[in-house]
Amino acid sequence: MAVSKQELKRRACEAIDKNRDKIVALGDSIFSEPELGYKEFKTSEKIKKAFDEMGYKHQDGVAITGVIAPLKGKESKLRVAVMGEMDAVVAPGHRCANKETGAAHSCGHNCMCAGLVGVGYAFAGTGIMEELSGDVVLMAVPAEEYVEIEYRNELKKAGKIWFLGGKQEFVKLGVFDDIDIMIMQHTSTFDGTGVKGVCGGTGNGFMGKLVRYIGKEAHAGGAPHLGINALNAAQIGLMAVNANRETFQDKDHIRVHPIITKGGDLVNVVPADVRIETYVRGANVDAILDASAKVSRAFKAGADAVGAKCEITDLPGYLPTIQNYDLFDIMYENMKEVFGDEKFVRYENTAGGGSTDAGDISYLMPMIHSYFIGAEGIGHSENYEIADKDIAYIAAAKCLAMTAIDLLADGAELGLKVKANFKPTFTKEEYLEKWGLMTK
Repeated sequence: MAVSKQELKRRACEAIDKNRDKIVALGDSIFSEPELGYKEFKTSEKIKKAFDEMGYKHQDGVAITGVIAPLKGKESKLRVAVMGEMDAVVAPGHRCANKETGAAHSCGHNCMCAGLVGVGYAFAGTGIMEELSGDVVLMAVPAEEYVEIEYRNELKKAGKIWFLGGKQEFVKLGVFDDIDIMIMQHTSTFDGTGVKGVCGGTGNGFMGKLVRYIGKEAHAGGAPHLGINALNAAQIGLMAVNANRETFQDKDHIRVHPIITKGGDLVNVVPADVRIETYVRGANVDAILDASAKVSRAFKAGADAVGAKCEITDLPGYLPTIQNYDLFDIMYENMKEVFGDEKFVRYENTAGGGSTDAGDISYLMPMIHSYFIGAEGIGHSENYEIADKDIAYIAAAKCLAMTAIDLLADGAELGLKVKANFKPTFTKEEYLEKWGLMTK
């Protein structure tokens, strides 16, 4: 006789509660030792150790640091990936910032790792997988934050990666070839409403740009007339970008936010090598490409103004997120159950300014990226803290596990329906060619 979904969910939540201290300790440990993308070696080891303790076989070194643990159901009608991101951002003033790199978990990815491992505990020795008509694949993924663009571009040149984002690289490596649905969550900060969980919201996509101005060195005090000042070219280019902002339409949510990563070599030498990294974000691909062309034109104008050269490298960023409301409906009901009252859960369809490589996955398969309100402070800043670990670590793990059960129980009926309702924007091959700019 089949075990009911409610009983399976009860077992999962009980197992997560039983292992609460381990889950919290893992989340806190990762928070205290932040690592940037494609460098998450300590984090990867911690996750592997947890999987080993649960008896899960796993593959490591996927896209340099990624870890994948497949859990088999009684049959394999569907495969559901549960993902957690391992990387940090740069916030040098944070109390737990890495003193050498400035890395800090000011975006809650440590909670995603804790939630991922929590899902592992939910299915370890509980008999749940033996009742499911599909597989659960636990995935710890590197490099969601699109940072250190120049460093990652060098990894690309060396053939170690193709994409700068970890989930994108997973697509290229074939990790998603046999995956039907992907579910994940993200920690968010308190907004004063008392809401603990959010289903909905859309994310921008973006293009990444590396800009290099090449001038001519000369003595900055004695003979500046003999040089070509690349920093002046960059300043003019940045002002030219600003002059285009009024042409960006509100509906497209365009954001351009460059940083100068190198302003010259020596204070008494005319700068001849100046470098900029930037995103061009937007709510749809056409708007991103249009704004990207304007930004490139503006940067080049700065070089023309002083007789410098301008080299621009465009890199595939992330695609705008396509939300799957079938999955939102499922997650929403589980959030209400875990939090005990619908007043603690919000369902929304507003546009956010951030971006994620989960957006790329949403063009290939049904995907959910839900939010758990367990942090305080400002994201990506020095004052970001995990304020409610029962929400950020434990409730998140429960809702992910319960959603996976909903999708795969009862002959995977609900999961198969979600899959049948989904129409992909790209095949894998189309994605790699059109967005990843990969040609055979």
